[in-house]
Amino acid sequence: MIGRFHEVSVHAPDLLASLAFYERLGFSQVTTGEAFPYPYAVVADGRLAIGLHGRELPQSPLLSFVLPGLLDRLPALERRGIEILEQRLGGDVFNQAYLEAGGQRLRLLEARTHSPSPLGPGETSRLGWFEEYALPVSELKQAGAAFERLGFVPAEEGDDPYPRIGLTSDSLNVALLGPGTLARPALVFSDAEMPARIAKLRESGVAFARRLPAGLDAGRHALLVAPEGTQLLLATSDT
Repeated sequence: MIGRFHEVSVHAPDLLASLAFYERLGFSQVTTGEAFPYPYAVVADGRLAIGLHGRELPQSPLLSFVLPGLLDRLPALERRGIEILEQRLGGDVFNQAYLEAGGQRLRLLEARTHSPSPLGPGETSRLGWFEEYALPVSELKQAGAAFERLGFVPAEEGDDPYPRIGLTSDSLNVALLGPGTLARPALVFSDAEMPARIAKLRESGVAFARRLPAGLDAGRHALLVAPEGTQLLLATSDT
């Protein structure tokens, strides 16, 4: 309904520092276009693209989707009760529109702003498989309903390690987390052998955050914070 997932967009004031951070973790830089009139770079693995934006965004992180024919498709979204918070449309601009679900901003773009990742769908960074975008919300059911209106499909519910609702779209999973969990959104990566991955990263000089979100086992999880503040949560999967 809102198009294909494109990237997690973040404001990176020191773009070169952020770029070096992600490349050290095994992400590859991809070719960007000229859609934005400011410094912009993108890093990707085989599943996730992270857009590093040199200008402040309405929210960071921001979830960006590509919806061709955006100008003509916004009225259909509004008829379904989806509020368009902001739009920049016209023949002389790069068409964009902003929505919100569960306190999370989503941006719809007319077209791609970077090339696809050179890595295959099954190839990962040093962090493992990109599992989901974890979003803390105040009201789980209300936030879940808001994402469903945008075309996300409920996938699972659970309480381990804390109350959550999982939803999925074409290539993006979103985990809505109840109060008292994460303080802010995180990109979650998983691997059955994650403790070994974490050990190798530490051996290579990668510095992890000293504190984990409440309820997480330090023997199975670790947290990285990128130069621009993006949280990367490394989790041990059961399979």
